[in-house]
Amino acid sequence: MDYTGFLHQLVEGMQRPEPEQGRRHLIRFAKPKQYEACLLELSRMRNEFTDLGTVRSSRLTRSIIAPVHNPEELYRYSDDITVEEDTAISLHGTALHSKPSSVQGVPWGVKQIRAPKVWSVSTGHRIKIGVIDTGADYQHPDLRYSLARGINLLNRSMLPHDDNGHGTHIAGTIAAANSTAGMIGVAPRSLIYPVKAFDHNGSAYVSDIVLGIDWCVRNRVDIINMSFGMKTRSKALLDVVNRAYQAGIVIVASSGNDGKRRSIDYPARYPQTISVGATDKNRRIASFSNRGSYVDVYAPGDKIVSSWVQGKHHEMSGTSMATSHVSGAIALLLAKHPGLTPAEIKTLVKRSTVPLRARKTTTAKSKIRGGEIDALKLMQEGGG
Repeated sequence: MDYTGFLHQLVEGMQRPEPEQGRRHLIRFAKPKQYEACLLELSRMRNEFTDLGTVRSSRLTRSIIAPVHNPEELYRYSDDITVEEDTAISLHGTALHSKPSSVQGVPWGVKQIRAPKVWSVSTGHRIKIGVIDTGADYQHPDLRYSLARGINLLNRSMLPHDDNGHGTHIAGTIAAANSTAGMIGVAPRSLIYPVKAFDHNGSAYVSDIVLGIDWCVRNRVDIINMSFGMKTRSKALLDVVNRAYQAGIVIVASSGNDGKRRSIDYPARYPQTISVGATDKNRRIASFSNRGSYVDVYAPGDKIVSSWVQGKHHEMSGTSMATSHVSGAIALLLAKHPGLTPAEIKTLVKRSTVPLRARKTTTAKSKIRGGEIDALKLMQEGGG
């Protein structure tokens, strides 16, 4: 491979002033030696070009993330690399419906999946959960003993502080442990590793997720919670999801909030993940939730109260919220049965659901597929 010509294309894209500067692309190498040689050469070139600071990389997928002005000119290297645009990705919590709230004790969703019935057997003790999201509120009383250091992919010199609220909400449902004045999550003694990939607007790119999953694999988390998605496929994302799965990590992903019956978002659509839809207090599929054969399991996701930034609580709806209930339930199971594989856990999750209720408008033809997660049944199915 001609590294000189290849790197010239990268540098050209980075040197162009806005707005001509190329959009970010993920460039994946077929061979490890090619990837390492390119990284070495880029490292040498950083002394000559300050803009090369915008280049990032993932060793797990042998990817370089960089602005490329003319990606078509890289196609001549198609035997050695694959190039794809760095697509935007969205959170699956409906922030427009979020509102301040108060909570004390066990929220309705945690009760509905019967997590408290499991706490005499398991509280998720020491199960490591990577939450790829907007970060977490490290000062929140609910999360004081529930947060590990994690990583801030937007500014690696800082803790992954939450400047949006969505990530703190997810962390609260999974692992809040404030029995006196706040709330208790599904697995109150599990440990959240916040991976800040989304900015204050809740915006991120596939490359941020790739780097986040890469970090989770290298830091040996047990579960990855991914409450976000996109409509398009990404080979780079599929590759890193598959590698995390092969490393024994359970990947829980939200299906999306489009109310679709025959389609869900990526990465939840990948078979290596456990895809989650949302239910309401009546165990009916929430109107906004994607549903159908691609959804593996449902969980409470409508009007969920959980932790929020600045020590507060908010009510939010979305398949994001449902996903955090499932991650917590799996943490309870893993703490009791740490040897289970991701495939075994997915089978147990699908086998241990409770039936959903049909909406009044549901016809006989539109049969309801799947069921709602039940932490007690899940533990019993797992043998404990």
